[in-house]
Amino acid sequence: MLIHNVRLVTWGRPNEILEGRAVLVAEGRIAAIGPESELLARHPSVERLDGGGQLLMPGNLCAHTHFYGAFARGMAIPGRAPRDFPEILRKLWWPLDKALTLDDVRASAEVCLIDAIRHGTTTLIDHHASPNAIDGSLDVIAEAVERSGLRAVLCYEVTDRDGPERARAGIAENVRFLKRCAAGLAGGRVAGLFGLHASLTLSDETLDACRAAAPPGTGFHIHLAEHEADEYDSLAKSGQRVVDRLWERGILGERTIAAHAVHTDAREAELLRESGTWVTHQPRSNMNNGVGAAPIESLVRAGVRVALGNDGFSNAMWEEWKAAYLLHKVWHRDPRRMPGDTLTEIAVYGNAALAGQSFGGGPIGVVAPGAHADLILVDYHPTTPLTAGNLPWHILFGFHESMVTTTIVAGRVLMRDRVLLTMDEQAATARARALAPKVWERYARHVPPDD
Repeated sequence: MLIHNVRLVTWGRPNEILEGRAVLVAEGRIAAIGPESELLARHPSVERLDGGGQLLMPGNLCAHTHFYGAFARGMAIPGRAPRDFPEILRKLWWPLDKALTLDDVRASAEVCLIDAIRHGTTTLIDHHASPNAIDGSLDVIAEAVERSGLRAVLCYEVTDRDGPERARAGIAENVRFLKRCAAGLAGGRVAGLFGLHASLTLSDETLDACRAAAPPGTGFHIHLAEHEADEYDSLAKSGQRVVDRLWERGILGERTIAAHAVHTDAREAELLRESGTWVTHQPRSNMNNGVGAAPIESLVRAGVRVALGNDGFSNAMWEEWKAAYLLHKVWHRDPRRMPGDTLTEIAVYGNAALAGQSFGGGPIGVVAPGAHADLILVDYHPTTPLTAGNLPWHILFGFHESMVTTTIVAGRVLMRDRVLLTMDEQAATARARALAPKVWERYARHVPPDD
């Protein structure tokens, strides 16, 4: 396929916005970038995609999400509103994940994947939980990802909160799925990590069992210090803060993702940097849960590798950019905090480096020869000059997810001119809507009474 009549945003280093260029895609990769007239003349028989003067750029990436949370939209929480994050877990998320069947897992994945295609998010790193439907749950999600054409990294959340039998089942699900990934899934578009819930729901014995069961070189995906309760629990259990505890047990590392890290201290930042562990920032979720603002700029300054996720909010990642840009300004009462260039380092280059660890065969998140052909067309025609230098501020103040018109992954067009080609949105929405009342009924039975 030859994509032409576009303004090309490379997200290379340095970033460039190129005029009069075309992109040749072959076998899922970017085969060539060159002058439009030259490539059109050289490849007269290749299928052409006319971009209509839109921006052609790498697809967005999401470093931490939860497909299974899709059924929470519009769902009422019985009794009084949760007063803090631990109560949100007990009254919302833990009862909801208990309510899910494999059919619900499939439906929730489908609607999130459709949302991602529509909003130009081409790679997602998911963290799954369904304690009453553990076995095969990652296969169900992987099948939905394969049908969608997107790229995803999956894991199952191991926890002790549902008893030792389910903890062992969660370990087994991760191990089984990682073996499937090693054998090749969805043409290399599905990869795996080893999922852990959080230190506060994991005993030393379970952490050790996960470390022992994980194949060599496997990264972990865990929530870390999202609320002070995680730190208090770790200190009570071990006399150590959360990062120290995970460091000692071999959970941290260059392929491990620690989501949130809102309440980490300076020594924990040092350990995260020394281990090469990734921290993901989810500002919309942190604001919604009232847990505070993660010290992202301090972590970046300390050399910690940081990426941007959404924690199950919509897969419109430019909205996450905007939330991060504003949150740190109001939190610190300083309009200089979280500037657009720092945010770009996290949301573009951090996310690309993190996703690239799971998908070999070429770089991801960049338009360059040999890179994965994961691309979007954006119908943005600015009223002020657009340059490589000011692009982050155009994204923050001008871009909107509705401007994504075409989504391409591994050279395959998943949405063209806003028409989905791989997923039936009407059918998926109908399935989810039909399942939701029963999910909500089961959820309500699991909600603990107010104290």
